[in-house]
Amino acid sequence: MPAFAAELDGAGLSALWALPFAGVLLSIAVLPLLAPVVWHHHFGKIAALWALAFLVPFAALHGIHAALAVSVHALIAEYLPFIILLSALFAVAGGICVRGNLRGTPATNTGLLALGTLLASLMGTTGAAMLLIRPLLRANDDRRHTVHVVVFFIFLVANAGGSLTPLGDPPLFLGFLKGVDFFWTARHLLGPMAFLCGALLLVFYLLDRHYYLNREERGPLDPTPDSPLQLEGRINFLLLAAIVGLVLMSGLWSPGVALHLMGIPLEWQNLLRDGALLLVILLSLWMTPATARAGNAFSWGPMLEVGKLFAAIFLTIVPVIAMLRAGEQGAFAAVVRAVTGPDGRPDDAMYFWMTGLLSSFLDNAPTYLVFFNTASGDARELMGPLASTLAAISAGAVFMGANSYIGNAPNMMVKAIAEERGIRMPSFFGYMAWSAGILVPLFVAMRYIFF
Repeated sequence: MPAFAAELDGAGLSALWALPFAGVLLSIAVLPLLAPVVWHHHFGKIAALWALAFLVPFAALHGIHAALAVSVHALIAEYLPFIILLSALFAVAGGICVRGNLRGTPATNTGLLALGTLLASLMGTTGAAMLLIRPLLRANDDRRHTVHVVVFFIFLVANAGGSLTPLGDPPLFLGFLKGVDFFWTARHLLGPMAFLCGALLLVFYLLDRHYYLNREERGPLDPTPDSPLQLEGRINFLLLAAIVGLVLMSGLWSPGVALHLMGIPLEWQNLLRDGALLLVILLSLWMTPATARAGNAFSWGPMLEVGKLFAAIFLTIVPVIAMLRAGEQGAFAAVVRAVTGPDGRPDDAMYFWMTGLLSSFLDNAPTYLVFFNTASGDARELMGPLASTLAAISAGAVFMGANSYIGNAPNMMVKAIAEERGIRMPSFFGYMAWSAGILVPLFVAMRYIFF
């Protein structure tokens, strides 16, 4: 029974089992726009209802024991490692406060964006975005045109920069948990990432220089005069290095020892990694000066929201993955055919666009997981004969999360911080006009160059 629950036979499932998963994703995409007050106060309850919409019928048909085994597999073996790493990166990055102010020249702004792009693969897109967005806004608080600075920050730091390691963006860490090597993404996405980020930095510099040369661009009085940059909470850089080391350890060291919970193996190296990451969180909270977290306006609110929503996602995605793994025999045979060429091999260009377009409006982590399993679900095969397909899936999930505010969690965080500082950010569709005009042409070029 535990084996049956953990590896469902997708060929025997109806497409109706995907409704709870679709409900979670549509709730995340639509309710913050249509009913923001209701969503803000009740998103946890809404997510729990969608999870129960899967578990209750499943328990009625297959038994409570099978439903419990599904829950254990989804939450203990997959969800907890995912949320623990995100929490560790969030806590450590939130303890590093950048004080002082720079002059927001085109060269300085481009340099800060490039720095954030590089840091995103080491400390996560959320961590890098929260670390640098406030210093960037302070550097430009005497300029009239700042919307483009925030938009390109979302493009680069909150999305594309996190494409080189499993630490960078949640979809890639899910791939790592499924067996993708730690350095695989760096080897296979370095070219697409360098092309996209290099082009964006060049376009940004030219646009920023255009505004900067306007005589009326800078105000008569700078609200925050130039002062040397200072870092508070430096101990968190050591803790960040510890996080990198722990994730590497879990990918390179395999003692072959595992605990078993309801027939599900929990490998020793992963348990050690997760336990040590929890210790890193406690050390960061204990050793970071309170003034550093206050300077970052740090709170656990964003992580609590992510934690609740992803618990529902990891539960409701179980039957979806099973049906995709069934291929032509499953309810989603049409999806499989859409991304499969006439010769029966995966169509890399279609995987790039399908993963990317869905990642633009749904959360990119579950979208990555869906197409990871559509292509094969076997990490060894995807890193070997299907390496180009996995690269297309990874690039689509990470890069196209920048197409809308709801494509990746840091997008909304950056928007909210900018609006708190008085910047009139574009509307939902106004932002999409920016991404359609700048990102989409680059994605078209990438499709022909790389995929």
